[in-house]
Amino acid sequence: MKRTLALLLALSATHATAETFSADVWADNWFEMRINGAQVAQDSVPITTERSFNAESFTFEAERPFVIGLVAKDFKQNDTGLEYIGTARQQMGDGGVILQISNAIGETVALSNADWQCRVIHTAPLDKACETEANPVAGEGACGFDAVDEPGGWDQAGFDASDWPKASVYSERDVSPKDGYDRIDWTPDARLIWGPDLEQSNTVLCRFTVE
Repeated sequence: MKRTLALLLALSATHATAETFSADVWADNWFEMRINGAQVAQDSVPITTERSFNAESFTFEAERPFVIGLVAKDFKQNDTGLEYIGTARQQMGDGGVILQISNAIGETVALSNADWQCRVIHTAPLDKACETEANPVAGEGACGFDAVDEPGGWDQAGFDASDWPKASVYSERDVSPKDGYDRIDWTPDARLIWGPDLEQSNTVLCRFTVE
């Protein structure tokens, strides 16, 4: 009986400290958000949809401190990193993501900026000359690429991200956000972030701890 009571009290204490948060995310082209490794939201528009730009607003519950893990992807047709291959529009795509999170009384607790750490796990093409290749083949000539798997536990507390670089910050002019971006009232300090190159960085893992 005492053991059962202790368990109920522990569960009650845990529940009592959980908070409800509201989040807004806009991504070019796709994102997934995790809290302490568990998915809480995913872009509702498939990355394969042409011009899949949109904003998502959602809520989640979490107990502080917690780790935000954001997977952001720009569309690529294959490992060349290109899109519209074989057409007059053949090109490197460009990415960008922005987010803000507030608590139940509207206070900002997290927003995308240079304080985030972001690691690129897919870079292509390694030589931008690939963009003008008549027959671009992934891994050949100018169309080389670098790709690695997600590091285990990268989106959880305790992961050593000391060697991860800071997020690169971009202006609206750099990214040209559209289709959903303007319907969100962004906090003035929220910034568009990505890997070191808007065109070559195709899949980016970004993390931030909310204390």
